[in-house]
Amino acid sequence: MLDLVIDARPAAISESMKVKRILPFRLRRMVGPFIFMDHAGPVESAPANRSSLDVLPHPHIGLSTVSYLFGGQVTHRDSLGVEQIIRPGEVNWMTAGRGISHSERFEDPAALAGGQLEMIQTWVALPEKDEEDLPSFHNYTPDQLPVFTDTGVWMRLIAGDAYGLQNGVKTHSPLFYLHVVLQPGARFGLPKEHPERGIYIARGSLEVGGTTYREGQMLVFSKGVDPLLLAKEASTLLLLGGEPLGERFIWWNFVSSRRERIEQAKEDWKQGRIILPPNDNKEFIPLPEYKSRPAGSAPKPEPLS
Repeated sequence: MLDLVIDARPAAISESMKVKRILPFRLRRMVGPFIFMDHAGPVESAPANRSSLDVLPHPHIGLSTVSYLFGGQVTHRDSLGVEQIIRPGEVNWMTAGRGISHSERFEDPAALAGGQLEMIQTWVALPEKDEEDLPSFHNYTPDQLPVFTDTGVWMRLIAGDAYGLQNGVKTHSPLFYLHVVLQPGARFGLPKEHPERGIYIARGSLEVGGTTYREGQMLVFSKGVDPLLLAKEASTLLLLGGEPLGERFIWWNFVSSRRERIEQAKEDWKQGRIILPPNDNKEFIPLPEYKSRPAGSAPKPEPLS
């Protein structure tokens, strides 16, 4: 019934910002096209040096980053010259394509008060035909994202299609991504039209097949399995998945269907061929000096190569 349970592991994306890392996992690198997932926060108190939370400019290739906030705010700046304050309920979709750099800064003290700051970031691998596209960034406001409600159920479609919902968020392959809130005792099912599906429990707990699963776990299901989910308490979920894309290599912030392209991206960053954000170019994260395991730089997924 259930393919796999993934327990989130602790990781750090900056000096002071700790996260729960869900994907990639050694037994399950991807769910549909989703190759990376971090849950940051809630940040209970700001450090004395607030800038120690910031993620300095760093590069990407071959993927789209999707930033979605439950609370607080973050300022995104990228090498296209985009500067965007990301707020709760918005979808911020940055496609790296052949190469982009960006930073994430936590500049508003009020947004760090009272445990408000909480963010989910996923990476969506690109189909081979799109891996070398020009980079782009799009911000979608909550009024552009359909919401569905039923007894004990609230959900927002972040991207893709599911349960008959669609929106204008531009994607590159068939997928779905939803923010779901369940009240205690609510029953819910997964969308059936996608071959790979995952449920991340951000808060609360679910009963599936007589077993209870808790906050910080991802449940992965294959096509043809249609579980009934029972909320044991008020619960917040992220549902995601879609069509698999095939093998991908991942090293630091680089994703590609070709191992040699990862090597090129390393050299491009070292030589400055991926430029820095023009309005945030005084510092950056250097290429990590490791061959097989991440070592203290951000973001730092397990390498697949």
